[in-house]
Amino acid sequence: MLITEYRLELAIQALRAILPLAHPADTTLRYFFKNERIGSNERELVAETVFGVLRHRLLLEHACGGNATPRRMALAWLVRFGGYNLREIEPVLKRDEKEWLATVKGVKAGELPLPVQAELPEWLVEKMRTSYSDEDILTIGLSMQQGAPLDIRVNTLLAKRDDVLRQLHDKHIEAAATPYSPVGIRLKEKIPLSRDALFVEGKIEVQDEGSQLLGLLLAPKRNDMVVDFCAGAGGKTLLLSALMHSQGRLYAMDTSEKRLANLKPRLKRSGASNIQPMLIAHENDLKVKRLAGKIDRVLVDAPCSGLGTLRRNPDLKFRQSPASVEELTQKQAAILASASRLLKKGGRLVYATCSILPEENQLIAQAFLAAHPDFVLRPAGEVLRQQKIALEMGDYLELRPHLHGTDGFFAAVLERI
Repeated sequence: MLITEYRLELAIQALRAILPLAHPADTTLRYFFKNERIGSNERELVAETVFGVLRHRLLLEHACGGNATPRRMALAWLVRFGGYNLREIEPVLKRDEKEWLATVKGVKAGELPLPVQAELPEWLVEKMRTSYSDEDILTIGLSMQQGAPLDIRVNTLLAKRDDVLRQLHDKHIEAAATPYSPVGIRLKEKIPLSRDALFVEGKIEVQDEGSQLLGLLLAPKRNDMVVDFCAGAGGKTLLLSALMHSQGRLYAMDTSEKRLANLKPRLKRSGASNIQPMLIAHENDLKVKRLAGKIDRVLVDAPCSGLGTLRRNPDLKFRQSPASVEELTQKQAAILASASRLLKKGGRLVYATCSILPEENQLIAQAFLAAHPDFVLRPAGEVLRQQKIALEMGDYLELRPHLHGTDGFFAAVLERI
C-alpha cells in the first residue's frame, strides 16, 4: 500500500492516542476509527502500524535513540518490519530522516539485551528467569511477536466440523481442522465473520484452540450441574453447553453486568437452553453459597495478567506491572477457594489462566492443594488422553504459541475426594 502524507499522519495520530496506554489499545483504536471515519485501506494500515509498534516497541525505541516520538516509531516500524524500503517512503520523509532510517535497518537484534530481543519489559524477564532459561524466554518472546491466527469453534448443537469446513472451502476461505481440539477450525486469513451466515446462524464462534481445550478438560456430562465461575462474555460457557448437549444445568457467573449482557446475543444464536446467567457481587456472594456442595463441575478461568495473549494484545506487557500481578494472585487464590466450595464429593474443578507466570499458575494450584487436603491434582495429560486428545502434557496443561500454535494457557485439574 502506498504511503502518503495523509496515511502516515493517521498512523501517527493513532499512536499518539494509544501509546500512553491509559486504556486497552484495541478499545482506543476503535474510538479513533469511529471519530476519523476513514477508508478500509487506511484502517488496515493504521491497525497494522499500531500493533506492529506495540509488538516491537523496545527495539524501535532503541533504534530511535532518545527521540522515540510517534512519528519516528511509525517510520522505524515501516522500514524495519512493515516491508517498505527507503525509496518507497522517501516522498513523506523530512530532512535527516533518510540517513537515520538507514541506521534503523542496520540494527542487529542479536546484539541487544535479552529484554529488547524478546520484546518483554525487564521486570517481566526477571520474573520469568525464576522458572525459564534465557533461551526459553527468548523463544517465548519471539513467538509472542507474531500475529495470532483466527481460530473458530464449531457449535456442535447446530453443526458438524466437516460440514462447516466444506462450507468455508466452498466460499474459498482457507481453513483446516485444529490439531488438538475436535471442535476447532483455524482460518489462514483474518476475515470479518460477523456477517457470515455460519456466524449469524450460531454454527460457529470465535475462540482460540487453547481456550477450547479448557472446556474439554472439564469434560462435563449431559445431566451435570456445572458452574462457569468467571464466565465473562460466555465463550467457554457456550462450549460447555454444547459438550452437555444442552442438558443438565449450567450457571454462567460473573461480577460484570456488561460482560453478561454480551453473552445474551451469543446465547440466542447458539440454540443452547441449559444456561442460566447469574450476576454475582463477588466470589462470596450469597448466590454462590446457596449452591455449595451441589455442583459436579466448576470452571474457574481466573482474572489474570493475560501475558499468554501478547500475540493479540501486545499492549498488556506495558500495562501490567509487578504490583498488578501481585494483586491478581491474591484475587486468584480467593476466587479458587470460594469456587471450590461449590463442588460435590467426586466433583471436578479446572483452574485456568491465560498467563505464562508460575505465580499465577502452578503456585496458586499448589498453595490451594496444601490448604485443602480434600482435593487432589489429576494429571492434565491423563485427562486429555481420556478425552482422546493427542497432546502430551504432564501434571498441568501448559500451552505456548511456539509449541502448540495457541495462546499461552495454563490449567490445573482439581478433584474433590
